[in-house]
Amino acid sequence: MHAFLQRIAGGWAFLGGVLVIAIVLVTAVNVGAFLLDSLLKPVGIFVPGLPGYEDFVRLAISVAALSFFPYCQVRRGHVSVELFVQHFPPTLQNILDRMWLLCTVFVALFLGYWMIQGMLETRADHAMTSILGWDEWPWYIPGIISMALWALVCLIQTFERKTHG
Repeated sequence: MHAFLQRIAGGWAFLGGVLVIAIVLVTAVNVGAFLLDSLLKPVGIFVPGLPGYEDFVRLAISVAALSFFPYCQVRRGHVSVELFVQHFPPTLQNILDRMWLLCTVFVALFLGYWMIQGMLETRADHAMTSILGWDEWPWYIPGIISMALWALVCLIQTFERKTHG
């Protein structure tokens, strides 16, 4: 695996992690506001939750979740079932591994293609979040980048000398 691609995938996952931390912080603030509201409401003090909390969390989770796929692939962390394959000869294991890596390349590209279509449709529809009024289409871009990076990592792993184990 090229060290440069590993650093890119790691950096991309780090950004996803930062986004997850932001989601947790925003959620904690929102839950705290609801708690304070329920405690202070009897004395006539009202504490509102964060406006647009759901808008932000819905969009941010979609970006954060997909940002981990390339790094997980770099680390070979995706689920694989090797119940019977572990008893096959190493050459056959290697062939099957490369075949599944190529299948994963096509899956990532397929998902990326449909994300591009969804982004274009969302942009043409001028879809915006209900509370914050943010355009939704830019939030597709990190997911598309994640799918392209995931496909690239799989493609490089397909042509590495040793792919299994």
